Amino acid sequence: MTSTALTQVDLDGKLPKLASGKVRDLFSIDEKTLLFVASDRISAYDVVMQNGIPQKGSLLTAMSVYWFEYLKKKIPGLQTHFIDNSLPPSLEASLSPSLAQSLRARSMRVHRLRIFPLESIVRGYITGSAWSEYKKSGTINGINIPAGLVEGQKLETPLWTPSTKAEAGGKDENISPEEARRLIGEDYAKKIENRSLEIYEVAAKRAEEVGIILADTKFEFGVNSQNQDEVVLVDEILTPDSSRFWSKETWEANLGKPQPSFDKQYLRDWLTKNGLKGQEGVAIPEDVKAKTASKYREAYEKITGSGWKVESV
Repeated sequence: MTSTALTQVDLDGKLPKLASGKVRDLFSIDEKTLLFVASDRISAYDVVMQNGIPQKGSLLTAMSVYWFEYLKKKIPGLQTHFIDNSLPPSLEASLSPSLAQSLRARSMRVHRLRIFPLESIVRGYITGSAWSEYKKSGTINGINIPAGLVEGQKLETPLWTPSTKAEAGGKDENISPEEARRLIGEDYAKKIENRSLEIYEVAAKRAEEVGIILADTKFEFGVNSQNQDEVVLVDEILTPDSSRFWSKETWEANLGKPQPSFDKQYLRDWLTKNGLKGQEGVAIPEDVKAKTASKYREAYEKITGSGWKVESV
């Protein structure tokens, strides 16, 4: 298994590329089906790093697949865009063996949907941008929060704290629930809020069973043109790219300061310490790549209960 990071996804023109995000590339299979391919790119503070983390895309895909299957069993009526994690047979047959092997583990076939221009964030603990806002104004996304909280503290109840979904190259911006309702409509916003909180509760319980705190996480939703009453869970879910995972064992001892985590917080901290936060064209040194990869791998193995089979992540 190669240790080279796959940062550019090329299907030799076999499928039309529709979009390229911070991590995933999106291809059209047919009028109803898309192919999501997770690259090894990594972003922090809405900026994609110059180099990637080898096999990160495969790990993120495997973790998303685990959660899609787990949540479907736990939440009756949950609709997701996930079909399976295989390449279309005709595409696989047309690719070179090496390219097919590289793409197979990092791909998901999904339903084509209309995506809401909203990041649906649920916070169970106060950290990150929520902590920054709280220190200044006593609010999180404009929501009044009781005084006296410390960094990393558990909130009385999980909060729905949406943000805008920026176009490529743009920055997501936190907005209030009221602004989200104006953006996508009262009915859809309420459905997304309720579903997001429900998913968070189920996922947080699973994480705690294996000694992990799900501090916060980001979801995205779409709607099927055939059934516009139901919101559909899309994109990646509950991965170290979209979530903050902390150690339950050390959480209380670290209240009031940044928590050790099983996600890309190590990379964020390195960027901040070196004055590189938000800068373009940053190359991650080997030791930071290795440490970040080990955190991702640990989160995957703890939550899924499976060893990570790829030799080099």
